[in-house]
Amino acid sequence: MESSKTITQLGRDELRKSEAGWVKIFTPQRIQWSLYTMTLIFNDLLMMGFSFRLAYFIRFNISLPIFETDVIPNIQYYQTVTLFIAMFWLVIFIFIGLYSKEQLLGGPQEYALVFRGTTIAILLVIIFDFLQPMLLIARGWLILAWSLSFIFICAGRFWLRRVVYYLRRYGLFISRAIIVGANNEGILLANQLSKPQYSGLQIVGFVDKKFSPDTVPTRGLRVLGNMSHLDSIIENYQVREVILASSSITSRDKLLEIFQTYGMSDRVNVRMSSGLYEIMTTGLRVREFAFVPLVCVNKVRLTGFDNLLKWMLDYGLTIPALILLSPVMLVIAIAIKLDSPGPIIYRRRVMGVNNRQFDAFKFRTMRLDGDEILAKSAELQEELNTKRKLKNDPRLTRLGGFLRKLSLDELPQLFNVLRYEMSLVGPRMIHPDEMREYNQWGMNLLTVRPGITGLWQVSGRSDLSYADRVRLDMQYIRNWSIWLDLQLLVQTIPAVLRSRGAY
Repeated sequence: MESSKTITQLGRDELRKSEAGWVKIFTPQRIQWSLYTMTLIFNDLLMMGFSFRLAYFIRFNISLPIFETDVIPNIQYYQTVTLFIAMFWLVIFIFIGLYSKEQLLGGPQEYALVFRGTTIAILLVIIFDFLQPMLLIARGWLILAWSLSFIFICAGRFWLRRVVYYLRRYGLFISRAIIVGANNEGILLANQLSKPQYSGLQIVGFVDKKFSPDTVPTRGLRVLGNMSHLDSIIENYQVREVILASSSITSRDKLLEIFQTYGMSDRVNVRMSSGLYEIMTTGLRVREFAFVPLVCVNKVRLTGFDNLLKWMLDYGLTIPALILLSPVMLVIAIAIKLDSPGPIIYRRRVMGVNNRQFDAFKFRTMRLDGDEILAKSAELQEELNTKRKLKNDPRLTRLGGFLRKLSLDELPQLFNVLRYEMSLVGPRMIHPDEMREYNQWGMNLLTVRPGITGLWQVSGRSDLSYADRVRLDMQYIRNWSIWLDLQLLVQTIPAVLRSRGAY
């Protein structure tokens, strides 16, 4: 009884501290999500209407050679068709879960669902058009409406998601969560979910058998109690998400008890990690042997159709980029030769897929006597060993600083992409000596090709700590999708122009 009172008091104190640090807005979460869902519906309908109207303008008002020019459109007819199609598409969106809370704010996953929804909807319209001869719709208009709708609906949802991220600073769209298990897996989960702005979770602490109010496993998060305190912790801390680090629960009966108690609750969601957190990055697959499901680990992160999509993206963009940028690369090569003695291309030995090493190409940005300059300064050597980068690097040539500022020194890596050694988007390329910095994550890093750009590029580059770089690499590998690659490619342009962390 005494420990329960202690838990209650700790919970109330924690809530007071939390409310003091967050702007208190008296809006129940159910209403918050309802308002967001209605806003999404309005956004989708608005973007559909705009896309259909723009498709009409492109198809019928611009004389493009790919379209028939003898078609006489009726704008009132197309406005009526647009209204019915938009309502039909909205129903499809509802059925595939585009307004389900579990599917929202997922970034690339949400884009994939929008693509699926618009594609299913347009195919059904085409089938209906085929079966109903009285319905006359220009095929060019339909294709344009489909592609433009996908682009603009995704753009609208992108900005709405940014609004939610902003509102989370003030406590909206945030669910309180606890992690059952303060072992290594539980700590890794807490670190991964530590930013409420993106996770939507405010981790209030751990539940662990080694209970002590003074135990602080990570990031200031305390152990709030043991399993016997779980009911009072959920009540007093207003917990809505219970996350189980399954490797910390040694008793199968205790695991079943938690799911039986909270699994069907309408006020608490129970979620369980795999217990294989370090290797889940690569992906798992299940195969049945004599009707027994067995799990095995993928040796590479991307297989089958996913691998084909990434290959098409890499080569589809790299070949045109090399053609367009070849004059720029020629000018840079001449400038390097005139600026300082030495080779034009610098080869850096890095790690590739399945532990294979290769030479990554870069335009040379350093002086030939760089090692001698570095040897004269113990402080610079320490900074390089700690961060793997020097903020004010005295080894840079006059031209080198400019090339790094705009990431122009990395243009030759497009040839590494052609050689299937690198990808346009991926984790950072690292030297073999850096593998020890990845610890248990090293095996995951080598399941995908390193990228010219990636999450680290758009998140701060060299301004990030090494631990943050490792975390971002693992986040990319774990959450890969073709939509994430497309999003990162778009975000790379303003990141390069801002030159944040480029040195």
